[in-house]
Amino acid sequence: MLKPTINLFESNVPFTNEEKRVPVYSDQEAPTIPSTVTQDTPLESLNLNWREKDLPEKERTKHVHRLHPYLGKFIPQLVEIFLRKYFQANQTVLDPFCGCGTTLVQANELGVNSIGYDISAFNVLLSRAKARKYDIGRARNEISDALDKLRRLTQTRTQLGLWQERAAELNVPETDNEYLQEWYDPKALDELLAYRYLIQNEGYVYHDLLKIILSRSARSARLTTHYDLDFPKRPQTEPYWCYKHSRTCSPTKEAFKFINRYSLDTLRRIEEFAALRTGARVEVRHADSRRANFPPIHGVITSPPYVGLIDYHDQHAYAYHLLGLKDRRPAEIGPAVNGSSHVAKRQYQLDIAKVFRRAVEAMAEGGWLIVVARDSANMYPGIASLCGVEVVAVLDRHVNRRTGRRSSEFCESIFIWRKVRCSLENAGTANG
Repeated sequence: MLKPTINLFESNVPFTNEEKRVPVYSDQEAPTIPSTVTQDTPLESLNLNWREKDLPEKERTKHVHRLHPYLGKFIPQLVEIFLRKYFQANQTVLDPFCGCGTTLVQANELGVNSIGYDISAFNVLLSRAKARKYDIGRARNEISDALDKLRRLTQTRTQLGLWQERAAELNVPETDNEYLQEWYDPKALDELLAYRYLIQNEGYVYHDLLKIILSRSARSARLTTHYDLDFPKRPQTEPYWCYKHSRTCSPTKEAFKFINRYSLDTLRRIEEFAALRTGARVEVRHADSRRANFPPIHGVITSPPYVGLIDYHDQHAYAYHLLGLKDRRPAEIGPAVNGSSHVAKRQYQLDIAKVFRRAVEAMAEGGWLIVVARDSANMYPGIASLCGVEVVAVLDRHVNRRTGRRSSEFCESIFIWRKVRCSLENAGTANG
């Protein structure tokens, strides 16, 4: 049996003003507590419409789930429910669009083996850093060592000339990358480049974890407004009225404070996950799932990319430029640059179905596919038909906890499909 988790949900908590006007909350039925779900829990009894006070942001982003911001991820509690409902310890779950690794981390926490695929180099780096088993003592020493060396290298200088002397002495290369020069103040860029130099040259075992600290810091240190860190359109170089803080703010001119803050936060989060981690296997592969040969699996839990909505490479452009990662956005499924025309949607259906057909081939009869998607264009019934799966249920979930400038609410669907004996024989072609 999967091991239970602590009940972190409150009961009899009040509605927010936003929640009061949404009919789905009006009956005040208690939302499902993930740790109470078993294989015998009826689907119709699940209430996935968590209010903010039922499931606060701190719990939605527990331990390594918040190791680095990632737009478009699903919450681990949703994954936990369907792992408990449809999987057992020591089985293997596949996520062919693993993104930031939510399914993989949550599966390990519950003793389920997992394998994830993603076409994005950054997503693979992040998923591996989250799911890796660390020697906490060594990780602490390496994070502290890198931070101390960066402090001595960049925080004791009295003028830019001293930094240039030290950089030349250590052979820290300058950069001619136009993106980095445009989006960072010279002081902040110096600090980021120095930290990158340390990662590359100090022989750290956990260099990928340090790269995540660097990337997260680079995200915060850009010349942008505090309220628009997801997709800033242009560098912000002058003071501005800040909608987040309701005052005039200035763009940041340093990166060290973020590297310091996120070093401490990263260590705390991997320590928290280490206390929950099981011996279940986790594997992350950098590959296009349309062409991958999946190993034997027991089922799938995934949230596929949206069609024409999110540029999954562009949201981490700073990491691609700073870390020298290969940009494969033209090969994405449903890339934002192609929009959401009828042609783009049809190609999206064919591509997603191609992935799921490969997954179905890799699983035994009766295996489950749990797909979480915001299907406003009603594309997933057609995808199910192309895959030849049995449609067991479709659950709808209201999402209203997005914050700041991206506070719009929306509904997402959980498609519950199953492989039957004649799945592939009855499937339509997915090779368009």
